[in-house]
Amino acid sequence: MSDGLKVFLLMLTMCGVTYLIRMLPFVFFKRKVKSRFIRSLLYYIPYAVLSAMTFPAVLYTTENFYAGLVGTVVALIAAAFKLSLIVVAILSCISVLAVLLIF
Repeated sequence: MSDGLKVFLLMLTMCGVTYLIRMLPFVFFKRKVKSRFIRSLLYYIPYAVLSAMTFPAVLYTTENFYAGLVGTVVALIAAAFKLSLIVVAILSCISVLAVLLIF
């Protein structure tokens, strides 16, 4: 099988999976969901999935695991003080750079 055909089949598969993920809720939930529990569950699923995909990448982005951990802790503390997003990002980047320069 040629590389071009492999790429085409992979793209076709990705398109199909993406379409199914977006279409299935419309098939299964034709009426408005009235259960408060199910609505809250569906509301928080995107946040949970995004967190599950992002958090490991944050820790293992640099060659030093502890640098990623320090950056995450600094970002969480800065966010707890309700600083702006740009300030949180800058403080986190500076802390990671400091850890990488020290160790």
